[in-house]
Amino acid sequence: MGISNHELHKEFPQYSDLIDELKSTNPRFEDQFKQYAELDQEIEGLERRDAPIGDDKLHRMKQKRAQLKDELYQTLVKNGHSS
Repeated sequence: MGISNHELHKEFPQYSDLIDELKSTNPRFEDQFKQYAELDQEIEGLERRDAPIGDDKLHRMKQKRAQLKDELYQTLVKNGHSS
């Protein structure tokens, strides 16, 4: 299994400036961004260490990360003057 970084600026480079702007002006976006970043780091850490975790739990974590990424993306599109 490959380990990849899902950092939001890398996922959506066209919205890099908007991500930074919304983190400082939109409390809901900032909260979701923090949740996403923490979950992404936790998943990446588990994969790197090959930590003993059930496939179901890891799958749920990845689903939650995908849901957060989708919500963040929708906010970016709504506010979207892509850079």
